[in-house]
Amino acid sequence: MKKNILILLGHPNSETLSSHFADVYEKSARDAGHEVRRTNLGELQFDPILHKGYRAIQALEPDLLKLQEDMKWSTHFVLIYPLWWLSMPALLKGLIDRIWLPGFAFRYHKSKSGKRQLGWDRLLKGRSARVVTLLNAPPFLEYIAFGDYMNELVHGTLGFAGFKTHVTKIGNSESLTPAQVAKWDAKLAALAVKAK
Repeated sequence: MKKNILILLGHPNSETLSSHFADVYEKSARDAGHEVRRTNLGELQFDPILHKGYRAIQALEPDLLKLQEDMKWSTHFVLIYPLWWLSMPALLKGLIDRIWLPGFAFRYHKSKSGKRQLGWDRLLKGRSARVVTLLNAPPFLEYIAFGDYMNELVHGTLGFAGFKTHVTKIGNSESLTPAQVAKWDAKLAALAVKAK
């Protein structure tokens, strides 16, 4: 079944192994007949800083409005990024802070008087996501040493908005041999064909 796939390269540098894997996924998805749109984080023009937190919503730059529209268009979202200090690159976090807004990703329940109540609507519900993260260490050892470093993104961000998310962790990414990269290429290509 054909899907609308949005790929976000979450590495600020478009000439990295993260970018290579995004290329592999994109080509394989297109070859399989899926509709694909891609955004490279480092090519976007936006202010990643929430200068007043969420007390005053900053007007979104055109690149951010386009990304929101692409997110709404998509039925499957693919995010590929390196794990830095057990988190995502700061620019990627800034992007999420700016676009993951009430009315777009979620809506809190309110009483008739307008006060916030428990609960929220997941406005991006019904979509799937694949998060591919590259680590310098084996994923299992990273988890044993530091705990669930994917919780913030998978549950606190994507899950909060309604995405059903699956994770692919590529360990020892800076020391992969060409043969190992080729094996990951094949795995990601197979996921792309199925839009998973």
